[in-house]
Amino acid sequence: MAHSASPSPRPELPPVHGAVICVSAPCLAVSPEHGQLTGRGIDGIYRSGRRLLSRCVLRVGGREPVAVQGRSLGADRASFSATVRTGAEAGPDPDIGVERVRHADGTELITLRSFTARPVRLPVEILLGTDLAELAAVAAGRAGPELPAGVHAAGLRWSTTEAQAVTAAEPAPDDALASAGLLRWQLDLGPGESRTIELRTTHARTSRAPAGQVANPLSDARAECDDPRAGAWFRASVEDLGALLLRDHEEPTDAFAAAGVPWRLGLAPAESLWAARMALPLGTGLAAATLRTLARAQASGRGPDAGKIPGPLRGAGPQLPPGCTGTEATLAFPAVLAEARRWGMPEADVARLLPAAEQCLGWLRGALGEDGFVADPDPGPRRCETQAHAHRAALLGADLLDGCGRPGGQEWRQWAEALRTRFLDRFWIDGPDGGRPAAALHPDGRPLPRLTGAAVHLLDTGLLGGGLHAPGLLDRVRTEQLARLLAAPAMDSGWGLRSMASREPGHNPFGHRSGAVRAYESAVAVAGLAQAGFEEEAAALLRGLLDAAESFGFRLPEMYAAEQRTAGSAPLPHPAACRPAAVAAAAGVHVLAAVAGIRPDAPAGTVALVPLSGAPLGALRLSGLRVAGEPFALRISRVGLGMVEEAADALQLGG
Repeated sequence: MAHSASPSPRPELPPVHGAVICVSAPCLAVSPEHGQLTGRGIDGIYRSGRRLLSRCVLRVGGREPVAVQGRSLGADRASFSATVRTGAEAGPDPDIGVERVRHADGTELITLRSFTARPVRLPVEILLGTDLAELAAVAAGRAGPELPAGVHAAGLRWSTTEAQAVTAAEPAPDDALASAGLLRWQLDLGPGESRTIELRTTHARTSRAPAGQVANPLSDARAECDDPRAGAWFRASVEDLGALLLRDHEEPTDAFAAAGVPWRLGLAPAESLWAARMALPLGTGLAAATLRTLARAQASGRGPDAGKIPGPLRGAGPQLPPGCTGTEATLAFPAVLAEARRWGMPEADVARLLPAAEQCLGWLRGALGEDGFVADPDPGPRRCETQAHAHRAALLGADLLDGCGRPGGQEWRQWAEALRTRFLDRFWIDGPDGGRPAAALHPDGRPLPRLTGAAVHLLDTGLLGGGLHAPGLLDRVRTEQLARLLAAPAMDSGWGLRSMASREPGHNPFGHRSGAVRAYESAVAVAGLAQAGFEEEAAALLRGLLDAAESFGFRLPEMYAAEQRTAGSAPLPHPAACRPAAVAAAAGVHVLAAVAGIRPDAPAGTVALVPLSGAPLGALRLSGLRVAGEPFALRISRVGLGMVEEAADALQLGG
């Protein structure tokens, strides 16, 4: 009897939760906490998804230094401190200090400092190697053996028919042994003296790694707060967003935020749009460039996909895994453009992007199934959050059409109202506790009655003219019930919002959609609860998210385990999560903007502040933001009163 072959299991991603990751897209350095690149796992220096260096092991006096600390110095660099005991002095104390500063662009500075009272001669060796593997192969365990090295000027080189890498050293080594992949020096240090060796790893035979890849369209904003952690989180968020910027190959002047590292250093349209939207307080440049990039990829013609934005674009990075459709990005496109216009995107840029937004709305008109809902993917479930995205696209799209003098606004408002009626009838599950929204409808119409974090998108209605928010799919009574559900311990882990309630069947605290905390979803919940007037619930989630950010060194991963918080506990990392990730980084900007309650309407020349009245973080000052293309600064007092300190002359304050 023949047996069908069982499907091959998906490769398990190497764990990266303990790695020190530096990124300056498209450059990436992944190091263990001790700093020695061992050639195992995902260790290495990468550029555009290619591993240029996998091994970089330092030996001083014939032994590896004792690692004492590894820490991030910023988005694109990290420091690794170690010590060596040479025996030149009696006793157990180390007499040589080692500091390695590694940059994402492949530059590394190795400084050795003598603590001895007499001159010392140090034999120094650096063992180098690489497989020149693509990150996708590394992730799948198919990297292959290290390649033989050749001597190149002041270092070593490796090459295949597809790629090459060079590591050069300054000062040049005394010896370079290609067969062993070894560089050697004899360094003489007097008492208290230090010597530095600079390594430069590049993908070409050039003397120095390239500088920054794209002009950063984000403003250099700052947050100052009674709770100093808020400022540190905001600063790390802005840095990480800037480090994730990639240029569009078709139009190199346009930049977008890559989804995350190490696994998704490429364009994932929905996440890039979400990040650009949450970063609008830092200026509209990133949103404009991201929208232009996606408009160039929009499907044309007359078929059912006409007007749709594609899912992950494989050409943006060979390591980018497929896994989502373009539905969410297509629904986000007109909403992001409409909100960017409110923040002050120049009207010429809006006009250039308007046809693509109209095509997205045209796709939406034809995307409804026979039941009147949008499936994602089609055919498939009608997800709760997809209906929320569609409703927001219709209302913000109507606002955009009206503002730009285009027809169709009233038709889309009627369309949204009909969707709202259907949603309340089919998605809301009544119960003695007040009911809940279904997570989805099966294709046959049966509701899936699980409570998930995706329900937060029902609160995220989007910004209209006059600083008002669009109406959502829920009425006031059901919105209040949803706020109550989100604030309960089954959903609020104490470190952020679970992606599925802990009491639901199949709950997994590490599950991407079945329990883990997804940072951006928690940020959307904070902002949505705040705008709906549920300030106590918003503040509780905000404080948990800030505590989690502190625990992760203010670089929140895209997700982490949703174990219930207890006294003395800390959030558990997810071993495969990207960190940094674009939407998790943008979350830090989004929640502080929500605390301040910034409501701009640049076309009308107004901006209002509606801060959280309880001032959950104490006094807060945000400076270096941009509204209507000009610097914008504000201050929130300890009693929750807002004041604009700097704004464009043309803006009227208070709405």
